[in-house]
Amino acid sequence: MSVPLVSLRGARYAYEDGPTVLDGLDFDVAEGRALALLGRNGSGKTTLMRLLSGGLRPDAGQLSVDGTPVTYDRKGLLRLRTSVQLVVQDPDDQLFAASVAQDVSFGPLNLGLPEPEVRARVAEALAALDIARLADRPTHLLSYGQRKRAAIAGAVAMRPRVLILDEPTAGLDPDGQERLLDTLSRLRASGTTVVMATHDVDLALRWADDAALLTPSGARTGPAPALLSRHQLLAEAGLRLPWGVAVEGVLRARGLAPVDGELPRTAEELVQLLGVRRV
Repeated sequence: MSVPLVSLRGARYAYEDGPTVLDGLDFDVAEGRALALLGRNGSGKTTLMRLLSGGLRPDAGQLSVDGTPVTYDRKGLLRLRTSVQLVVQDPDDQLFAASVAQDVSFGPLNLGLPEPEVRARVAEALAALDIARLADRPTHLLSYGQRKRAAIAGAVAMRPRVLILDEPTAGLDPDGQERLLDTLSRLRASGTTVVMATHDVDLALRWADDAALLTPSGARTGPAPALLSRHQLLAEAGLRLPWGVAVEGVLRARGLAPVDGELPRTAEELVQLLGVRRV
């Protein structure tokens, strides 16, 4: 069995003067897979993401990258953050520089890279997020969707192997969501492993290879279509059944499921399927 790109073993974390959020958690991020992280509010998603990215240190347990334990000194954290980057849900919590290019350059500059390398990384990240035209735009004049992209570009400029996104589609209109998903597809094609925390089970079913559900009895991880079809597990995680799973059941029951090809995961795909079958 291959070594996970990032793994937590026996992780425990409790906030000061608060309850224990995670205890005895084992969690893996496999290289090259799109992973959706789901769970009810308070289940520990944000805490887990911060543990994976080094923003928090577990009270017990071990974080490893490529099988090598992470150390929490300056050198160890720098090494971790060149491998794993977290983008928080609200871009205004992450953007602070006067212009987009200045903000995106912050991480590479902190790595001590030479100026030509920093410029190259900024240009690469802006192009990857399709915001090169906004390089000199003041961050406070950006739309919400543009601020989301700028925040992600700042993480991409670090060239991480794992990009962790907290609710990246929240607050975006349908067109903005589709454009962001296209961007994530391009990042994955270039070799970036993407982890997305979301409450949207339909998005998780459509987008992810694997899903991880945080439940009161621990984390449950597996291929997204199989895991998101388990009614009892979804209920335990405080989630509803995905639309695509429900539609799949109806199509199979009525003999309308395609013999070859994938079942519909969106309303548009369902209309196309039924149109082809002239139903």
